[in-house]
Amino acid sequence: MAQKNKAIWLSVMATTLALTLSACGSKSADSGKKQSVTIMSKDVISTMDPALATDTISGQAMENVYSGLYRYDGNKLKPDMASKMATVSKDQKTYTFTIRKGAKWSDGKEVTAKDFEYAWQRAVTPATKSEYAYIFSGIKNADAITAGKKAPSTLGAKAIGKYKFQVTLEKPIPYFQSMITLQTFDPVEKSQVTKWGKKYGTSAKTLTFNGPYVMKKWNGSDNTWKQTKNSKYWNAKNVHITTIKNQVVKDNSTALNLFQADKITDVAVSGDTAMQMKNDKAYNVVGMNATYYLEMNQQRIAGFKNQKIREALSLAVNRKSFIKKVLGDGSEPIATVVPSKMMYNDKTGKDFGPEAAKKVQSYASYDLSKAKKLFAEGMKEAGQKNLEFTITSDDTDAAKSTLEYLQNAFSKLSSSDAKITVKTKSVPFKTRVSLSMAHKTDMVVTAWSADFPDAISFLSLFTTGASYNMGNISDSHYDKLISAANTTDATNTTKRWNDMQEAAQYLTKKSLVIPMYQVGTAHLTKITVKNMRYTPNSLINFVGATNK
Repeated sequence: MAQKNKAIWLSVMATTLALTLSACGSKSADSGKKQSVTIMSKDVISTMDPALATDTISGQAMENVYSGLYRYDGNKLKPDMASKMATVSKDQKTYTFTIRKGAKWSDGKEVTAKDFEYAWQRAVTPATKSEYAYIFSGIKNADAITAGKKAPSTLGAKAIGKYKFQVTLEKPIPYFQSMITLQTFDPVEKSQVTKWGKKYGTSAKTLTFNGPYVMKKWNGSDNTWKQTKNSKYWNAKNVHITTIKNQVVKDNSTALNLFQADKITDVAVSGDTAMQMKNDKAYNVVGMNATYYLEMNQQRIAGFKNQKIREALSLAVNRKSFIKKVLGDGSEPIATVVPSKMMYNDKTGKDFGPEAAKKVQSYASYDLSKAKKLFAEGMKEAGQKNLEFTITSDDTDAAKSTLEYLQNAFSKLSSSDAKITVKTKSVPFKTRVSLSMAHKTDMVVTAWSADFPDAISFLSLFTTGASYNMGNISDSHYDKLISAANTTDATNTTKRWNDMQEAAQYLTKKSLVIPMYQVGTAHLTKITVKNMRYTPNSLINFVGATNK
């Protein structure tokens, strides 16, 4: 991923991480009765256009209704619209996919290789304004196209016949086949985009679907929406839950009340609610390949340019206490932005996250005495006596409690010689994303969910010019490490691993970002729900799920 525009929130997942998690429903599949589930979402869907989606809420909705070349079944990658795994050339630069014959769109038209060719070319076209266009970097001509230097038709993604789709890379991409499960690589019907123009993806009526479900009763900003089984989906026989209802719920008490009243079958809870329900048989914790961290905009707040001040802020946070007292949801403290139990060394079997953390744990461990000393020293170096900034986060219960905790923790750094004044700002998820992407936040509580199970999905976020580089970080040494991992060392497993290990540690040592925690979302789920499998990018694959 050598790119300038960094995207997501599919990991982001942003405080919205708890997003649409498990579910449950009515009677047994064996009873012959239809199964229905109602799922809590932390916010509304921002878009259903695969080229424009960047968050996990939209990502989950798309996971349900679209079918890409591959689909994750748990951690196993399997063909979806492709009838088999791709044929790969010896130089690892050419992938040839065979599209499943007879696969249909919900309007009855056949899914062909042209649908993929069109969707991929559309995503990299500058006029589309896809924040995820960067992820095509490495595919032939993608960078030149997104820069406006070449025509979209030159992209190395071609239909070579009705059922053959060939992708040509400029360099080997080790994670390519897992990467293309991201919604940005889903096919779309050109006729629909042409018909609806800018309205495409803004309501159910503008869309057609080729996945397990079709979207019903969604008009763009609805707090509820429904997805029903798609009888035209090639694997419909294994889609047992026939209706997925979604409801936006932002606070714990409402979520708990709805669950206990049997009006919703899966809810995400945190704080006191999660702690009081820990012994309930419906309680479960879902570990996610997602991390929360703080980004500081050095261009807005001069004090953030001082490394000692940044490190002091990191040491002022007691992550274990914060998780226990505020989140109460099974999350775990982290020392780097890369989660554990996601990426493993092919040769040694070591877990990337814990391995990287070994050398930098002290930079992310609570030490108020040291923090106050560093803060005073940093302020003196910066020639300041007062550091004032605002922390921005979402408007959910958990986000508001997080802001309150951080405000209190940072305030303890004040002394007679160096004062700190911390304000907080709670805004809706979409607003927080837009503000931070426009670099209009001083400090932001943000998150990233793995687009695919590789550390580069997180580390590339902080390169110079990256779209989701909220702090405007620009560090030549860091950029070189990421560039090496993506280019010269891409096919050397050991060198690439070492590049990324050093990069993850460098971010923490320099306190360029402040790692907070890896998400472990606490849920209350009706015990009748089975086989709700989470993918490496923290989404649910409903295919095979039952409610017995």
